[in-house]
Amino acid sequence: MTRQAIQTEAAPAAIGPYSQAIQAGNSLYLSGQLGLDPATGKLADGGVGAQSRQALDNVEAILAAAGFGLGDVVQVQVLLTDINDFGAVNAVYEEFFKPPYPARAAYAVAALPAGGSVEIVVSAQKT
Repeated sequence: MTRQAIQTEAAPAAIGPYSQAIQAGNSLYLSGQLGLDPATGKLADGGVGAQSRQALDNVEAILAAAGFGLGDVVQVQVLLTDINDFGAVNAVYEEFFKPPYPARAAYAVAALPAGGSVEIVVSAQKT
């Protein structure tokens, strides 16, 4: 099975030695996406809701660059610096994902890169 790095300017460039995503066959594995605006490199203004929306916009852009869509997402991991923000993230999440929802886990973490409040990691698969 070949592995291919996926890169798009429609999402923030990697801020370390990793790819935005790796496609392996019919599966796509995205690196965690913060709420960074790809045009400015800064976190979206407006708190965790705005950062969640930008992170999911970034996810959607990377998926599209590989020929995938949100409907192909099978698993999501949400990392939060404050677990009390779960409700705000969930409200934005529901704007992007429709039933049947992907499997999901949420974690509280001590800190995220760039001072982010939320990071979203997804895996997708085409049938």
